[in-house]
Order: sequence, then C-alpha cells, then structure tokens
Amino acid sequence: MFGNVARVLSRIQEIERRFGVRSPKRAETRAAGSSSPSFEEVIAECAEKYGVSPALVRKLIQVESGGNPRAISPKGAMGLMQLMPETCRDLGVVNPFDVRENIEGGVRYLRGLLDRFGSLELALAAYNAGPGKVREYGGVPPFEETREFIRKVLEG
Repeated sequence: MFGNVARVLSRIQEIERRFGVRSPKRAETRAAGSSSPSFEEVIAECAEKYGVSPALVRKLIQVESGGNPRAISPKGAMGLMQLMPETCRDLGVVNPFDVRENIEGGVRYLRGLLDRFGSLELALAAYNAGPGKVREYGGVPPFEETREFIRKVLEG
C-alpha cells in the first residue's frame, strides 16, 4: 500500500518538475488591465468553437479540478479539465497547466467523445474511465467513481 502512495507522489513530483508547478493555486479571472483572458472567455470561445455547451464545460471543470489550473490527480491527470499525459500527447497539448491549452484540449476531447459515442452520458463515462472501458462494457462501466462523476456533471 505504501509503495503505491510513494509511486503516486513520485509521479506528481515528476509532473510538477516537468511543467514548473510550484504549488496549487486557484486561478484568477482577468484583473483590470491584464491581457490574458479569463476562464469564462476561454470557456465561451472553446465551447462555441467545438459546439459544446459552456455550462457543461464549466461543470466539468468544477467536478474535475474545482477550478484549479494546477490540479494534479493521484492518477496523473492535470490541469482544469484533468487531462491524462497520453491524452495531452494525442491532443497536442504541450502544457496542460496553461489555461487556454487545457480548456481547448479538454473541450476538443469532449467533442470527439460526444461524436464517437453519440450520447452525453457515454461521452462523460469515456472522459472519466476512458473510451476503451466504455467499449469493453458496452456502455457506462460499473465503476462507482465513473457513475458518481456522471451524476455530478449532469446535476444542475
């Protein structure tokens, strides 16, 4: 058991070193005079670009990372939309802790899952558990974590 914890902590430290993450911080919306767009602006832009509801993107971010652009899960998912390293590679996301890159990649990934699986519930299941698990089980996998994830994202 302690070996698993040590492995997870080691992986988190490796990710933090790779991307220069020092400490988790909540992101801030644009301050007066700042040139970087707020989360809301990036969400609206990406949601429109990929034909996904901005409310869905906001909820997904809230459930995945609590709005923390520096979040790292015990499994190695990173940033606001909790993208896995392999997913980042597939999507061309170079820095998953960059707000724009993470949201753009996450929304593009979600759009692809929606197109692939044809339903929001299955797309969310694939976002959480992976597309292979959705195919393997022929629907939502019987994982409590995945079922809870879908419920949280879909609840108003």
